[in-house]
Amino acid sequence: MREITVLDCTLRDGGYCNEWNFGLENARKIVAGLLAAGVGMIELGFLTDRVVRRSGVTKFRELTDFAELLPEKRRGKLFLAMLNCGEYDVRSLPPYDGSSIDGIRVAFHKKDAAAALADCRIIKEKGYQIFVQPMVTLCYSDEELARLIRDVNELEPHGFYMVDSFGMMKRKDMLRLFYNLEHKMKESICIGFHSHNNMQLSFANAQILADMPTNRNLLVDCTVFGMGRGAGNLNTELFLEYLNDSEGERYKINPLLRVIDEVLGAFYRKNYWGYSLPNYLSAMYNTHPNYTRYLEEKETLTVENMEEIFAMMQDEKRAVFDKDYMEALYVRYMTRGVANERNLQKLKEELCGKSVLLIAPGGSCEAEQEKIAAFSSQSGCISISVNFAYEGCRTDFIFVSNLRRFRSLPSDKREKCIVTSNISADQVYAQTDYQSLLNDTEMVRDNAGLMLIRFLVDAAGVKDITLAGFDGYTAQKTDDCPDRAVQAVVNNAIAAARNQGMNEVLARYAGEIPIYFLTEEKHLHVRRGMRESIEAGQERRAACII
Repeated sequence: MREITVLDCTLRDGGYCNEWNFGLENARKIVAGLLAAGVGMIELGFLTDRVVRRSGVTKFRELTDFAELLPEKRRGKLFLAMLNCGEYDVRSLPPYDGSSIDGIRVAFHKKDAAAALADCRIIKEKGYQIFVQPMVTLCYSDEELARLIRDVNELEPHGFYMVDSFGMMKRKDMLRLFYNLEHKMKESICIGFHSHNNMQLSFANAQILADMPTNRNLLVDCTVFGMGRGAGNLNTELFLEYLNDSEGERYKINPLLRVIDEVLGAFYRKNYWGYSLPNYLSAMYNTHPNYTRYLEEKETLTVENMEEIFAMMQDEKRAVFDKDYMEALYVRYMTRGVANERNLQKLKEELCGKSVLLIAPGGSCEAEQEKIAAFSSQSGCISISVNFAYEGCRTDFIFVSNLRRFRSLPSDKREKCIVTSNISADQVYAQTDYQSLLNDTEMVRDNAGLMLIRFLVDAAGVKDITLAGFDGYTAQKTDDCPDRAVQAVVNNAIAAARNQGMNEVLARYAGEIPIYFLTEEKHLHVRRGMRESIEAGQERRAACII
């Protein structure tokens, strides 16, 4: 009679959400919860020689490193690790003696299949259970899959997986792959299923597999709370409950609910995973999920824009993430427009030699609204809001470089918009070139505030610039942003990198033109050359950046 074995890979696949830094006690709680639930196989993390080993991080250099997570009594359960082909010299593995992990899963892209199977043979010869994981299995033609199956039959591993790397597998795809494997693969080899949830189909496909009329043993991967990169994975707690109901199993769910409550909930709040429109698009266009994440973190594109960029991609670039390729594609997409010179010369003449107030959507532009209103009412001051319509005082113009922000603007505000050439729009006041305003600092290359400063210095020749609401980036949700549509919520690492980039570029620009802060500086910390004092109704009090 066939068996369905659940393989939990929270500590490995879930690590994409927290840089594998679970912390030792948290990782032990996860292992204990899985054992208490009755999960048959537990993957403890990656085996790789490309890291510096740190306790509590589930990337391991040596087999002895796994000892911190292995329980004293294994209760008949198997403990595994995954290695990506080419990231570990399997010849250095000691022979299996039962003191460390029991098995190794080898993941590989199609081009590396021969090298991966060679590694698998070495691992098996050393006595470990071996699992073959051909990533993006749907990219194999029937002929390629048949050839791979023949080689796998010679190897005779414990399991061979259908891997839905991009979360795009439909019912018909699942059935086609399964019957191919069922009829061509040795009966002793388990068929496994590893999925991602981009199209919300992980649970449905797992049920289809569990209900298949087969005598072959099956393996199903999942993670507690669905923890995983992008859209996440099949939820362990959901699938165990299904097996209890449909297969008469006796898995305990409460230990996993405690893991969610005590451990994983905190990671989820810091770095959300789950279904989203961009993740859906990555599945629809069969692209690596990191492409979606890269574009999403730009915070400049609508879903339609992302779809257009995916449609521009070369097929051979979709399966493996190439950051430089996507950045070049993004810039190409954003610079495809042509500047409209209408009113541009008139705008430059109006700005030349003037003091300009720039208002960004940070919380301080609401908290210090009276100060901003007093400053903007001074004679000769021109005020420009950045990527949003500020309601705290009169603004002369709205500068917009962000496609999403432009779409959210009320139509009656567009007649005073200065937009960049990546935005196709009629009835705006002026349009200027996008590419010429970019800077060379990656994390803030197309930051709208920095682009506007570049425009004011190069094209308009203004006298000086005063900043309000330039609070920087935060990973915390706040209630003090005047426009919820422009509130930035990013993870800590991205926020820190963006703030550092802002400081660097502002410092360079301040060497070309006097730049002052009107509102309180928060996440941007810059050197001060002088601070003038101003009260409501008096002259400005600002910090000059040097």
